[in-house]
Amino acid sequence: MELPPAPNSFFASDNFSGAHPRYIDAIARANEGHVMAYGGDALTKQATSLFEELCGVEVDVLFTFNGTGSNVVALASLLKPADSVICTNWAHINVDETGAPEKFLGVKLHDVDAADGKLTPEHITSLAGAIGNVHHVQPGVVSITQATELGGLYSIEEIRAICETAHSFGMRVHLDGARISNAVAALGGDAATFRAMTFEAGVDAVSFGGTKNAMLGAEAVLLRRGVASDRSAYIRKQATQLPSKQRYAAAQFVEALSDGLWLETAAQANAMAQRLFHAVSDIPGLEIGSPAVNSMYPVLPPDIKKKLQDWNFFWDWDISRSQVRWMTSWDSTEADVDAFAAGVIAAFS
Repeated sequence: MELPPAPNSFFASDNFSGAHPRYIDAIARANEGHVMAYGGDALTKQATSLFEELCGVEVDVLFTFNGTGSNVVALASLLKPADSVICTNWAHINVDETGAPEKFLGVKLHDVDAADGKLTPEHITSLAGAIGNVHHVQPGVVSITQATELGGLYSIEEIRAICETAHSFGMRVHLDGARISNAVAALGGDAATFRAMTFEAGVDAVSFGGTKNAMLGAEAVLLRRGVASDRSAYIRKQATQLPSKQRYAAAQFVEALSDGLWLETAAQANAMAQRLFHAVSDIPGLEIGSPAVNSMYPVLPPDIKKKLQDWNFFWDWDISRSQVRWMTSWDSTEADVDAFAAGVIAAFS
């Protein structure tokens, strides 16, 4: 069957979408006159205060340019000499950051096999035998991703168990939250949920993503005070992640955190993923699981995959299985979802 007209948006990545108009307006409002650079402005102070309120514990807040830089700064702030980082084989720091942690931090990544993309306490325990052996790099930091690189979610209890196990061996815990907003929206949808899955659970550092959730080049590193290095501010500069005109990133986080916009946009992306799933899940020959957040990873027959990618581009994921990724964004509309679903249905007909 011939495919219908392609939708007006893509379903490849939430990085494809633009910025929310309210964030653009916030940037425009911040674009007045001269203010102190490097975080000395009022907006940075306001955004920092809002993050401290959100976290519920004393944290240092460092605004950065992008997710890779945010992860590098967070890890560098937790690592000690001769430490390694435990993560899954699917971890963004292991697969999709072009070796940035290894290159800039000189650190070994202990990537453990996790078919579902989720680290477990058992993974940590299995590597803890290296502690105290002078011939082995010392497992010092555990890094997890919420939501995971396969679109899954750690429960609050799972994160707490990971933190308890890591801390029992003297390790620190980093949470890569490139899509933390989508995870919070899926698991409770309020600030209390964020606190419960991060600092209350025992997490020591969070890379808080904004760019994938409707912002424009705005990320933040949240560091539990007293655990992370007191040199973190210098580490951020050394890692080339200190914005001089920091007010523009801070202005977006003020807008996001003041009235829950960060959760509103994430909930919309999640809801559109559910809509897409329900529209195509009954197609014979399509392998697809129900999305926990705003991404799904269907397995498509190769000929249908190519036909659909030529029609409305999306990324391959596991080429060996002909698995791809479909992802909705904060600005995905019901009309766009329905148009994409119609194309998938037509391709299988």
